[in-house]
Amino acid sequence: MKRVFAGLALLCTTGVLAACGGDDSSSSEDPAATSSGGGQELKITAEEPGPEKYAFTPGSLDAKAGSVTITMDNPSSDKIPHSVAIEGNGVNKSSEVVSPGKKAAVTADLKAGTYTFYCTVSDHRDEGMEGTLKVG
Repeated sequence: MKRVFAGLALLCTTGVLAACGGDDSSSSEDPAATSSGGGQELKITAEEPGPEKYAFTPGSLDAKAGSVTITMDNPSSDKIPHSVAIEGNGVNKSSEVVSPGKKAAVTADLKAGTYTFYCTVSDHRDEGMEGTLKVG
């Protein structure tokens, strides 16, 4: 009888461990996107003002529905504080404003649709510091 229970325990353990395997690769086509256990992370960079005024690079992003984080790098050469916010489809979330050389992030649970990401500092959005996020 002990052998039967030992055999069943081994089979159950093997089945449970086999079910834990998975694929951690990101299926997003967006080169600025990575996937982690907490959702999808998209990366953007604040660009220095110049003839093109303020901007984010890239200016458009794609993500899958679910938890999405946009992480913005504010390069130290910029010398101007920036933030990043997500707006649309009932979502309105923003990060903290960060100094040059820092990063800011905003996370939201997004449904399929089109959203806008932008900088909340002063008139940066009006000066062109916004982009489009398409969620499918």
